[in-house]
Amino acid sequence: MTLSLDLTGQIAVVTGATGELGRVITRTLATAGADVAIHYHARRERAEELAAEVRALGRRACCVRADVGDEASVNAMRDAVKAELGDASIVVCNAVSQYQWTSVLEQSIADFESQWRTCTVHAVLMAKAFIPGMVPRRHGRFIAINTECTMQCHPNQGAYVSGKRGMDGVMRVLAREVGEHQITVNQVAPGWMISDKYRGTADEIQPDYAKNVALKRRGYDQDVANAVSFLASDLAAFISGCYLPVTGGHVMPTV
Repeated sequence: MTLSLDLTGQIAVVTGATGELGRVITRTLATAGADVAIHYHARRERAEELAAEVRALGRRACCVRADVGDEASVNAMRDAVKAELGDASIVVCNAVSQYQWTSVLEQSIADFESQWRTCTVHAVLMAKAFIPGMVPRRHGRFIAINTECTMQCHPNQGAYVSGKRGMDGVMRVLAREVGEHQITVNQVAPGWMISDKYRGTADEIQPDYAKNVALKRRGYDQDVANAVSFLASDLAAFISGCYLPVTGGHVMPTV
């Protein structure tokens, strides 16, 4: 028996593809054989550069702009992807808005609403837009990027955790609703990973964080992309409803 992570013939959509994790997820899916729709919100130039990288790997790519918290915008993205690449079989919900973290008492309601829209509503809209196209083929992979913060609930994480926990609930219900169509629904939850933002800088080493990680180090953006690609593949055909920490043992869900 030969095992291989082969996404040849699959069409993936990655939201937030121009971000720190999104770029590596996109490259990894393309390396595994998938054609990729590269979503961006503001950084079109970076999206085009990433598309060129995907094409250099011999895969098809297109760039699509959308507000992931707006239904009309997400539906327009779906239509653009279908017109350029075809029906998506892999969706990765990675985009999330950025904001300044502070305490629940000091955080603006606008920040809570922004996290709810770009985490929870984002997942709902992407599911509504793309899963109906997967149903007739009885195949699909719907993956969202969560975070270890949803288990930690540390001070100043209130808005972020509320959005991601809402997304977690949607994903678990969705897994039960669409499973009969052989569509899997899973989450990857990174820790504080080393990405281009930190690589090769003094901030790459964080002893106070690493000492609480079972592996005694920080992980890399590639570790997250590897987990996403695994869940997108046939190797994970019987895994659904999963919240998969990629944290080196920093957080450990219990049974």
